[in-house]
Amino acid sequence: MILWCVIGVMAVLLTVRGQPLLQGSCNFEQGTCGYSSDPAYGNWTMNEEGRFIAVDSGRAVLESPDLELLDWTCLRLVYQITGSGSLHLHLRPEDENFDYALWSSSMPSDSWVIASVDLRNTTSSYKILMEGGPGSGAGNSVAIFEIHIVPGYCIECNFEEHHLCGYSNQWNPNVNWYVGGNIARDPQSNLPDDHTMNNDRGHYMYVNSIYAKKFQEVAKLSSPMTTTPMVGCLAFYYQRDQERGNLFSVFTKDQLGHYEEIWRPEVYATSHWKLVQVDIKAPHPLEVVFEVAFNSPRGGFVALDDISFSPEFCDTETEPTFDPTIANCDFEEGFCRYYQERAEGSVWSRVSVKPNVYRIGDHTSGTGFFLMANTRFTSRPGYVGRLHGPILPENLRYCLRFHYALHGFRKVDNALAVYVYDDNNVAQEKVWSLSDASRDIWIEVDITYQKPMPTKVVFVSICKNFWDCGLVALDDVTVNVGDCRVAAGMARSLPGQCDFEFGNCGYTQVKKGDMGDWLRIRGHTPTSYTGPKGDHTTGVGYYMYLEASHMLTGHSARLLSSELRGSAVPQCLLFYYHMYGSGTGQLSLFLWREEGGHHPRESLLWRRQGEQSISWMLGMVDYTCEDRHQIVFEAIRGPSIRSDIAIDDVVFKKGPCADPGDSTPYSGFSENFNEIEY
Repeated sequence: MILWCVIGVMAVLLTVRGQPLLQGSCNFEQGTCGYSSDPAYGNWTMNEEGRFIAVDSGRAVLESPDLELLDWTCLRLVYQITGSGSLHLHLRPEDENFDYALWSSSMPSDSWVIASVDLRNTTSSYKILMEGGPGSGAGNSVAIFEIHIVPGYCIECNFEEHHLCGYSNQWNPNVNWYVGGNIARDPQSNLPDDHTMNNDRGHYMYVNSIYAKKFQEVAKLSSPMTTTPMVGCLAFYYQRDQERGNLFSVFTKDQLGHYEEIWRPEVYATSHWKLVQVDIKAPHPLEVVFEVAFNSPRGGFVALDDISFSPEFCDTETEPTFDPTIANCDFEEGFCRYYQERAEGSVWSRVSVKPNVYRIGDHTSGTGFFLMANTRFTSRPGYVGRLHGPILPENLRYCLRFHYALHGFRKVDNALAVYVYDDNNVAQEKVWSLSDASRDIWIEVDITYQKPMPTKVVFVSICKNFWDCGLVALDDVTVNVGDCRVAAGMARSLPGQCDFEFGNCGYTQVKKGDMGDWLRIRGHTPTSYTGPKGDHTTGVGYYMYLEASHMLTGHSARLLSSELRGSAVPQCLLFYYHMYGSGTGQLSLFLWREEGGHHPRESLLWRRQGEQSISWMLGMVDYTCEDRHQIVFEAIRGPSIRSDIAIDDVVFKKGPCADPGDSTPYSGFSENFNEIEY
C-alpha cells in the first residue's frame, strides 16, 4: 500500500482517466499553451528542459488565452514557492475594469504543491492571471509545473489522478487514509475492487484498523477548501467492514475551523459499494472531511470512492436555500418587513434630514431615510419601543449587521438593545446592548447567532423618564447566513472596493505639483469644526482625508487609483465624501488617460464646491472609457483651516449605476438646512 502523504506530486499526469482536460490546461512540455507574460511586468521563463515555468526576481504576471468555459470547472495548479515569495490567482472577466482574486499563497515548500480553485459557470469569456512575486535576494523563486482545468467541482474525485484531486490525509502515526486498488492489492486482503472501473485496476481511498493502538484513533481525509459557497447535493460511494467497531462520519469545515456533521451511516457494515447522497447548504467556502475513528486493531476498514457534487438538491423535498435578504432594510422606501406592536404605539419613526452642518443624515446616502426612537412625537416617559423583524428559519447561523447613531445630551444607557425572540414572541436572548456612547456618528454592529427554533430580531429602546430618553437612530440593517467573520473576509476579496481598513488599496499620492497629502486616519481629524468624527464604514475605522491646516489656500492634493483596463461597457463609481467646515474648498474627480507617453489627458467627471454637510454623502458617477485609465480624487484647500475633506468606501462596478442618487455632476452649497422630515 502507498501512503498518500508521501505520494510524489511530480508524478502528475496530464491524461486524466475519464475526465477530458479543457482549454487552458498546460504541462509546459511543448511550450506555454498560449499563456504569455504581461509586458507591463517581468517575465515568466520556461525551464530549459521544459516541464515548468518560473520567475526568479521581480513581479511577473502570466496571462492565459481567452477562455470560454461557460460551465462550472475546476482549475488545479501544481506549483512551488522556494524561499520567500507569493503566488496569486486572478480571474479577468470580459468587459470589466477589475480582476477577481481567486486564490493566493505565500507558504514556501521543498516540493510541488497542489491548489484547487473552482471556476463558476459564466456567460462570457475570461482570462486567468497568475501573479508570481519571489522575495528579494538569491534562492527565491515561484514556479508553475502544471495547470489542469477539468469539468465539474473541485471537491469531486474518483481518485484515478495521482495527485488525488488535492485531497489530503491528516497524518496520524497509526491510522491514515491510503490509496487502494491495483497498486495496493494483497492476496490476503479483503479490500474491495475499485468502484469507478468495477475492477482491480482502479483506485479508491481506504483506511483500516490494523495499526490502531489506542482507543479512538482517528483518520481524516479532507477535500481542498472550495473557493466559493457550495449549495447542492454531495454524493459518494463507500464500503464499510466493522469487526469490533469503527465510527464513520462526514463533516463540513469552514474557514474559521468550525465543523458541522452532515452524515453518518445507519448500518454497521456493507458488502458492496453503497451510494450516499447528502444535501449541503453552505453560504461560504468549505472543506468536506471524511473521518473514521477506530476502537481497536480489529475495527475493520472503510473505503471511499467517486465523490461528486450537483447544484441540484438530492431530495426534491429539500427546501430551497433560505434567502435572508428579506430581513434587509435601508428604510428608503418604508419599514420593509419590520413592524411595531400596536399596543406600544409608534415609538420608532421614519425620518430624513436635509444636508446641514448641525445634524447628521442617514447612513445610506446622507440624504435618505432612517428610523429614530424617542422623537418629538413619542417623547413621553415610561415606554418601551420594540421594532420586530421578520421570522427567520431555525438551525442556521446568522450574521446581523446594522448601524446606529445617538443624538442629544440625555442618558443613553437604555437607548438601544437587540434581542432574539422566538415565533411565539418570547425573548430567547439579549444578544447586544449599547456600550459606545459616541454622539452623532453612525457605528456599525455585527452579531453572529444561531437558535434551534424560528426566530426574529427585535430592536428595543426603553425610555424611563425625561432624562433617560436619549435619541437613537437605526439604519442599513442586513442579515446574511453564516458567521460574520467569514462574510467579512469574503467581502474584502471583492475587486474594485476599498474601505481603507487594511491599507490604501493601491491608491497613491500624485507628488508632482501637489502641495499637500491625502492621509489615512481613524477617528476625528485634528482641527475642530471640520472633518468627520469617524469613518463611514464602521464609525471606528479608517478613511482618507486632506489635512487643511498644513496647506495654504488653493493648494491641492491628488489621490490616484491603480490603473484600470478600460471597457466598452459603462462603469459605475460609488464613493462617500465628507465636506464639513466653514472654509471647505473643492473636491473633484478626474479621469486620467495616457496619450503617447505624454502628460495624461484629464477629463472632469464630478465636482463639489464648499461646505456640503456634516454627514458622509454618497457620490455616484457613470462613465465609459475603453482605454487604460486611472481615477483621481483632487482636494483643494479653501480659505481657512476648516477645510478638511475626506473620502471612504470607494466602489467600482459594472454600470450604469442602479440609482441616479447624487446625479448632479457639479454643485456648490449655499444653504444650511436643519430640518427633519417625518
